[in-house]
Amino acid sequence: MTYEPTADELVHLNRCAELAEEALEAADEPFGTVLVSASGEVLFEDRNRTADGDQTRHPEFEVARWAARNMAPEDRADAVVFTSGEHCPMCSAAHGWVGLGRIVYIHSSAQVSAWRSELGVPAGPVNAIPIQEVVPGIRVDGPVAALEARMRELHTRACS
Repeated sequence: MTYEPTADELVHLNRCAELAEEALEAADEPFGTVLVSASGEVLFEDRNRTADGDQTRHPEFEVARWAARNMAPEDRADAVVFTSGEHCPMCSAAHGWVGLGRIVYIHSSAQVSAWRSELGVPAGPVNAIPIQEVVPGIRVDGPVAALEARMRELHTRACS
């Protein structure tokens, strides 16, 4: 089942796709994330930065680190993390430990795994599991069909 974002949410999701494209242009995997306060203010954004060999430099993990340093716990819980792709288990755990709120993603981990498989790219070293299996009770919305083709194209380019 897909999620239909509001017009405001779609703005943030489009920015995630732009950040993912910036990552790809910098020889990184195409992922981007935006942290938004309860009032709708963009607080922090980042893109994948793993090209240097540090596979922990996912934008969702950086968002969690930034939030831990810069936000009160109650503000973290009310914030929304918009992201191009569903969190990996590492990023899901960071999100849960820091106490961030809702997540909205464009494509699921299962989708990107299927795309990579179709392209003959081997699976990564960590199982792709849903966020809710790592952080029970968290509100997660996605995937977003309106942006799926754009993200699939970026992942196809990344695997070429």
